[in-house]
Amino acid sequence: MSAEDLENYETDMELALYREYRDVVGLFAYVVETERRFYLANQVDLQVRSAAGEVYFEVSLADAWVWDVYRSARFVKSVRVVTFKDVNVEELAKPELDLPDGGAFRR
Repeated sequence: MSAEDLENYETDMELALYREYRDVVGLFAYVVETERRFYLANQVDLQVRSAAGEVYFEVSLADAWVWDVYRSARFVKSVRVVTFKDVNVEELAKPELDLPDGGAFRR
């Protein structure tokens, strides 16, 4: 396998991951970013802890999806992250329910 073949393979894998993200993002309530990973989750518990004068974060996620091109299974039941680095948690906006014009829901 040439370097170009490997680069093309990685590009294809990243594109497939982005497409999967685009398809599943609407199923989740939160986006969580750590220094190592990016997650989508429906439940997030962020706790600030300290030990020996150091502050760290403990993040528990439930019903999650992991942005990782090398994982075969990206949907996980629960995740626990412990980190000394920043953690970003954002709640995703849910669009209002749009009913189609015409059809069975018309009054």
